[in-house]
Amino acid sequence: MVSRAAFGTQASLRGPKAAVSFAEAAQMTLFSGRVTDLEDRCVLIAAKDQLNAGLALIELDGFASRIVICPPDFSADQLASVISSAEVDAILCDEETSDVPAGTPVYRLGVPSLSESRPQRRGTTEWVMPTSGTTGAPKLVAHSLARLLGAIRKGPSTGEQPVWTTFYDIRRYGGLQMFLRAATSGATLVLSDSGDTLEAHVGRCLAAGVTHIAGTPSHWRRLLMSPFVASLQPKYVRLSGEIADRAVLQRLQAAYPHAQIVHAYASTEAGVVFEVHDVMEGFPREFLGERDGVELRVVDGVIRVRSSRSAIDYIGADDRCLRDEEGFIDTDDAVELRADRFHFLGRRTGVVNIGGLKVHPEEVESVINMHPQVHMSLVKARKNPIIGDIIVAEVVLKGDARENENHDLRDEILSICRDRLDRHKVPAVLKFVASLNVVPSGKLERRSA
Repeated sequence: MVSRAAFGTQASLRGPKAAVSFAEAAQMTLFSGRVTDLEDRCVLIAAKDQLNAGLALIELDGFASRIVICPPDFSADQLASVISSAEVDAILCDEETSDVPAGTPVYRLGVPSLSESRPQRRGTTEWVMPTSGTTGAPKLVAHSLARLLGAIRKGPSTGEQPVWTTFYDIRRYGGLQMFLRAATSGATLVLSDSGDTLEAHVGRCLAAGVTHIAGTPSHWRRLLMSPFVASLQPKYVRLSGEIADRAVLQRLQAAYPHAQIVHAYASTEAGVVFEVHDVMEGFPREFLGERDGVELRVVDGVIRVRSSRSAIDYIGADDRCLRDEEGFIDTDDAVELRADRFHFLGRRTGVVNIGGLKVHPEEVESVINMHPQVHMSLVKARKNPIIGDIIVAEVVLKGDARENENHDLRDEILSICRDRLDRHKVPAVLKFVASLNVVPSGKLERRSA
């Protein structure tokens, strides 16, 4: 997996406690000579430490028949479901854990050490991971390494190599893309840590000289509302995983006027579909059709994708079909054409019904977020025993606005909604809150009120 571009450079994986160059990673072992026990087997990586997980991915690719990548926040029940669905033969852990079901061999990852006799890549490994929306029994999808690398530009590098960081965990699709980008291009990647404070992560980024940063819009809003936003001066800002609305794009442009700002549309199933470079919400109509091995359609207001970068299939789900008869994946992402540009509305399955009319919460949020005193918002339905479901908006104000919160500000926000939204989409209740919950995938937590 590690390309020649990573050799002879200082490119490395940098965790909170240690750093390993990619040149060293290609020669290291975590298994103290026992890696041959895992040849042609299905191996689940349940390491708590991201650096260990990354090193295990490098060592096992081309050696294990299947790698199953498990996010660190999975419950014991979710882990058991994955082990059964993916037909796991062995589990890799870096510390004692009681969450691993009995009956599956567990291998303890040792301290990374250089090995002159480490077995080299021999075949093709299937990469399996859960979809980002997994809350109950995990829905698993399988990729090949070639498909995962499909959106990563190849070719000789010119100039100084970037230093990346990502707010994502590399055991989720968005973070894995950054990990693979670094490993195959000779770029350094500064890893986040679930126990990190934002200040600690920013401090490590500054020490490493980070130039390129990736995260969800919720990750970026968290940084934008912190006192550390001015500490970083990235050359490249990347958003994915949620809708990048006009408000967050404009605020990032104001905070980092010299940075290239890109928002990408991708999913675990469809892969990376496209990137938007014009710092505008949505995407141009001209993206429809086939571009760079990806064919894009909008059918009944929902994006469909046929791509050489998409997943191979679902795992352990005989009744679930990834593609239609023509090979297109239904993404469940709803869009609306306005002039010559498609605007994201939200997930089709996330629509709420108000008096028989449909409302996409994300569409309402994008309007609320445009108010200059609003930092972020969350819109959801709440049951009312008299009039049925109503729209409720929870709004986080910017620091100075929080200190002077008043009814005039609430009326201003609702007035903007009335001007720009159909009547049934205007929140019946708008309340100011100190914060909004973000799930481990980096997305806003969306649950009915």
